[in-house]
Amino acid sequence: MHRLILMRHAKAERGSPSGRDKDRPLAARGREDAVRVGKALALRRLRPDRALVSGAARTRQTWDIVHDSMGDVEVAIMDDLYEADPDLLRARIEAEMDAAGCLILIGHNPGIHQLAVELLIEGAAAPSVLERLSSGFPTGMAAIFSVDAAGRYALEGLIRPDDAGAEA
Repeated sequence: MHRLILMRHAKAERGSPSGRDKDRPLAARGREDAVRVGKALALRRLRPDRALVSGAARTRQTWDIVHDSMGDVEVAIMDDLYEADPDLLRARIEAEMDAAGCLILIGHNPGIHQLAVELLIEGAAAPSVLERLSSGFPTGMAAIFSVDAAGRYALEGLIRPDDAGAEA
């Protein structure tokens, strides 16, 4: 694997018809944000070979919209990514290291945010780079990491939905 994209699901409705958090659908703004981020990723020629997507409704819907800008991508819907901690997210990523040149993982906070910060710290990122993620990991944001031969991650960029409209 030479590239990893960590993405948080786009903005979801506050509730669901079933009352279960896992069933919350995307809000109208979330659908718009996912379109913008998907187009911004495609413009940067960031097209993953494989996608790992939480089984929650909002992550699956985010992927369906982002996927429209990506073309053919092998996808795995994984229920255990719902509310997964950074260790589980990392284990799923490491299991894919040889299977994909570029991998996208769409999940939830706080796990996605915590993993992104851990990868930056391990990669000895500059304080200014760490500061870019200190304010959090908003819905719909994607963090793009390059991965070197030693398995170290370096932040290539962040795509926030509010900024993606200018790129897309």
